[in-house]
Amino acid sequence: MPLIVQKYGGSSVATSEKLRHVAERVRETRGTGADMVVVVSAPGDMTDDLIARAREITPTPPARELDMLMAVGEQVSIALLSMCLHTLGEEAISLTGSQVRILTDGVHTKARVLEVDRRRLDEELARGRIVVVAGFQGVTPDHEITTLGRGGSDLSAVALASALGAEACEIYTDVNGVYTADPRIVPEAQKLDRLSYDEMLEMASSGAVVLQTRSVEYAKSYGVRLHVRSTWAREAGTIVEEAPEVERNRLVTGVTHDTDVARMTISNVPDLPGIAHRLFSAMADRHINVDMIVQTASRDGRADISFTCTKADAAGAQEAIRAVTREIGSGDVTAAEGVAKVSIVGAGMASHPGVAASMFGALAAAGINIQMISTSEIKVSCIVSSEDVQKAVRAVHRAFNLDALR
Repeated sequence: MPLIVQKYGGSSVATSEKLRHVAERVRETRGTGADMVVVVSAPGDMTDDLIARAREITPTPPARELDMLMAVGEQVSIALLSMCLHTLGEEAISLTGSQVRILTDGVHTKARVLEVDRRRLDEELARGRIVVVAGFQGVTPDHEITTLGRGGSDLSAVALASALGAEACEIYTDVNGVYTADPRIVPEAQKLDRLSYDEMLEMASSGAVVLQTRSVEYAKSYGVRLHVRSTWAREAGTIVEEAPEVERNRLVTGVTHDTDVARMTISNVPDLPGIAHRLFSAMADRHINVDMIVQTASRDGRADISFTCTKADAAGAQEAIRAVTREIGSGDVTAAEGVAKVSIVGAGMASHPGVAASMFGALAAAGINIQMISTSEIKVSCIVSSEDVQKAVRAVHRAFNLDALR
């Protein structure tokens, strides 16, 4: 009997009516004869509301206690969805991440999945039950509850699909799939039928919020084929898998943007071996992810270093760096949050010269100044003013004729 893992996001389970709709879709899939594991997120904005409650108590809540609080939301969803399935005559059981034994490391609020102990899942599936699992959460070997970071329910679903050898891992959301740009900004954006893991990974890391970045990394590592589709529509969505060679001929696949960006600048850094290591190790020790990094040319043995991180990490990054700048005798670190990142992604970029120049030309023609640039084999990213981000996305989308993709 095939096994299917389905994941439903918070907007899909926000109300009782929506929960009943999800239950009907699950029952429909179950009716094909498949074993079912269903992963759900917290309903609606509950996680954000819980974080806000915590920050009414303290602006810096302890990470362990924050995980204890945030894990509540998914527990609400799994219990209610299981009740809905029971009313439809289906055998279902809800399980938390710790009951399933999704084992993680001990980094609270950003834990990484180490392994999935499938024994409880196998027992419940053998009883003919639909297993409804709380996404976004796991447990350490020392029995501490952890959460997997924003969008972590995607990672929960992929990890379960990998551990169980699922035939399919379906990620249900409120859009029909992955588009060439955010349709709210570019109405002409086209749905992509198929993406490579590498393209999806770059798009996710550049601001496309359809899938969590680490879930795509996990899917690529373990060969989990993903199907991103709408909770509310029946049409096929976007398949994410290892791309056949023909897909690599596509020059630019999509334009993404990210407004959750802070630009940090450290001035007058001594231009000496080992200095960058000390600065960025201080942030790594705090589990702060750094994205773009630019260093100016040395002037009298000094240089400026700029980098980007998420807004949530900006205060921690400043604190970590200032401890080092005092030791190395550099200038202060300043933060700017009025910026955004615009990126183009495409597997064919590696073998086609001039792609970056076309992007820069489109931004120049729109009167948009570029503050930072970074590139990879299949991505070019630019930091621009947050006021210009929507105009930038539309300009670049037009420049590569993505509205005529089909």
